Amino acid sequence: MQRNLKDDIISTSESFSTNFADKGNFDFSVESLQAVDDILEELSDFEMDEEMLDSVSSMAGCYIFEVARRNFGGEYFWIEKKEQPVLITGEPDFSISLYAFDKVKGRIENGKEDHIPFYFDGFISAVEKGRRSSGYCATIV
Repeated sequence: MQRNLKDDIISTSESFSTNFADKGNFDFSVESLQAVDDILEELSDFEMDEEMLDSVSSMAGCYIFEVARRNFGGEYFWIEKKEQPVLITGEPDFSISLYAFDKVKGRIENGKEDHIPFYFDGFISAVEKGRRSSGYCATIV
């Protein structure tokens, strides 16, 4: 049976939740993203090759995606040009696109300037604006 993108993201996010259970309560709540950010802060102290960075970015990114989807809805799409998924929330009334892999990578490479809870607050604000303004579109990167 062929897996689809949604199943892969859910499976990866649940693996992240299980594998890092000793680092926080990964219950897919918005508040749990602070624990994700704490882990990424720790990881920023280590040198990683591109393959390891991509692996960490996809695992933590899938968890962030699932926090967004479980709390705000949406569907996953694969963006070939970026070689990563996007979550699109609000259609057909509005459209908020969320890219998580690049943000996780940025958090590891750039430090606190790519703070995950702040980034996610931007997503929440965009969704709230979309709910008030039909046709509103935004991309959160």
